[in-house]
Order: sequence, then C-alpha cells, then structure tokens
Amino acid sequence: MGTRIVFHIDFDYFYAQCEEIRNPDLKDKPVCVCVFSDRGGDSGAIATANYNARKFGVKSGLPISFAKSRLDDQKDAVFLPVDFDYYMDISDKAMEIMKSKSDIFEYVGKDEAYLDVSKRVNFDWNKAKELAQEIKIEIKEKLNLTCSIGISPNKLISKIASDFQKPDGLTIVYPEKVNEFLDPLKIREIPGIGNKTEEKLSEMNFSTIKDLKELDVFALNKEFGRKSGTYIYNAVRGIDNSPVKTREPNTQFSKIMTMKMDSTDFDFILSNLSELCKEVHQVVLNKNQMFKSIGIHLIQSDLSNKTKSKTIKNPTSSLEELEKNVEQLLREALEDQKLPIRRVGVKVSDLSDLREQSSLTNYF
Repeated sequence: MGTRIVFHIDFDYFYAQCEEIRNPDLKDKPVCVCVFSDRGGDSGAIATANYNARKFGVKSGLPISFAKSRLDDQKDAVFLPVDFDYYMDISDKAMEIMKSKSDIFEYVGKDEAYLDVSKRVNFDWNKAKELAQEIKIEIKEKLNLTCSIGISPNKLISKIASDFQKPDGLTIVYPEKVNEFLDPLKIREIPGIGNKTEEKLSEMNFSTIKDLKELDVFALNKEFGRKSGTYIYNAVRGIDNSPVKTREPNTQFSKIMTMKMDSTDFDFILSNLSELCKEVHQVVLNKNQMFKSIGIHLIQSDLSNKTKSKTIKNPTSSLEELEKNVEQLLREALEDQKLPIRRVGVKVSDLSDLREQSSLTNYF
C-alpha cells in the first residue's frame, strides 16, 4: 500500500464569487460582501472581498466604513449584503461533485472540504493530479465556480497547499518534497497559529517554518503548553496522522444573531446566548432529536471567530442542560477577552433520535 493521498479543496473568495456568478457584470469591479449589523447605516464588517477589492487593502473583518473609504476613488465598487441561502445552494451542488469523486468526503464548511482519494487513484500521484483537474473542470463547467486544491499525504499540508497558488490553484506536495515545500514558508501559514503565537515566535527570532525546527518539543511545550507545543513541533515537520472522516453538512442545529451592541460583558452576552438556546432547543424538540455535543460561536468586532465546545456524558434534549453548558463555555471563552463580541451563536451536534427512556435531565 502506498502513501495516502488527501485533497483540500477551497472555493476562491466564495461569497463574492457567488455574487459574480449571479451577476457577471461584477467580475471586473471591486466587490465586497458585507455582514450589515442591525444598527443601520454602514455598521458591520466585510465578510468576503474579491481580488479587485483586495488590491486596495479591503479584506475580511474590515469595518464596512473603512472599506468604503479605501475604495472611495473606485466609483464602480459594489457593497452587497450576504445571501447565505444562495451561497449554500451553490455550495451544496459543488460538494456533491466532490463527494462523487472521493473515497472519503469530509465537509468542513460552505467553502471547503477534505477528500481522501487514495484508493480511487490506486495511490498514484499522477492519477491524483488528473482527478483534481477533473474536479476543477466539472465545478467550473457546471457552476462557473473556481476552486483551489492542495494535494499531499495529509490534511495539514493539503490545507496549506490549497492556499499556495490562489485563486484557481492546484498545488501538489509529494511525500519526498514535504520539507522543501514547508521550510521557506512563514510560520503563520501553519493552520491554528494565530497572531499572538506568531508575535511570540518573532520575538524569539523565528520567522520561517525552517527556523522553528531548531526548537525541540520540550522547548515548545514549555513555551506554549504541551498540547500546542506538540502540535507546532509536528506541524513544522509536516506530520499529521488525523484521518479524513466522513462528515456531511447539516449534522448539527445552530442559531446565530447580531447583538444590539458589541460587548465583552458576560451577563449581556449570556442573555443573548440564552435566547438562542431556547430557539435551538425548540428545533431539537421539533426534530425529535437529542444532542451530545454543545458549542458556542463568538464573532468578534473584527469578524474573527472564537469557538468553544464540549461533549457531555449522555445524549439529552434538556434546555437546562444546554443552558448550563453554554454558560460554562462562555466563561471559558471570555477569559482574557480583549476584542468586543459582535455576533453570538449556539449549536448542538452529535445528534441521535429521541429514545423513549433517556437520561433524567430530559424530563426537567
């Protein structure tokens, strides 16, 4: 058996590209897809900008008012509200194409997925390249959507590779070329390494992945903790044994809302989450389901995401159990919180059908 072959497929500037598909006249204009807040005017932030807008420094998370000032001289610039139903429809169709070409399909989000194609191509890298091109062509012909694909022996490297030649890229990292590919890259290219970690490593005079290989696992554990330190040690060496797992969309119930004001106040944020708990709980009851995993989603004022989740001991459909765990997750999430929170979400997953007899908490 040969080395496994994993694809990471990422749709290019997805929301903005969907708008270009709907209205081809937008193709040559700076296009910004915006999450407008409930406060009116230009309150809100950029969700996605196309490459014409990015040339002027407009990117995801930028306040809409800032984006408009940067594009002030571009009289043809377009600012559009998000249309999630439309994006989801295009995403679903593209995902079906990818799923049909894979041994194992792992849905990550509206605009990305992992595919294990090892058996389908008989562990042949040339056949893998042909399959990737086939996927790109079919998605382009049927949906007029471009995507970038990274191919490598694991999920970590494939994710990095898919971003390497955007837009409409195809990057293959052969097993014997892993170090050659990774070494010159900036540390921030490693998924999961945020600004704080990058700044700390920069202070230690490390800037590239090759530089970081100088630190052994003990030094990294001491600096960043055992879990993060071990992850960084393996990541810079291209080590990732996590399998591509079958995962489909809609395996969870979730609700999200924009709060009336950005805030870091625990009680205010909790009151908003409590409303969402009631809404999610009603969906759970209507669908006759139980959940075992609970999560919260915090979108900060710069549109960056913060998530916390936990798995409870027994499946339940209890509102009290949901609210209790959401409160605990929020306390953990707000430790050392600096940026105000703009939007909040609650989700339940690991779903199962409601049994006739369940844990006592279901009846309270």
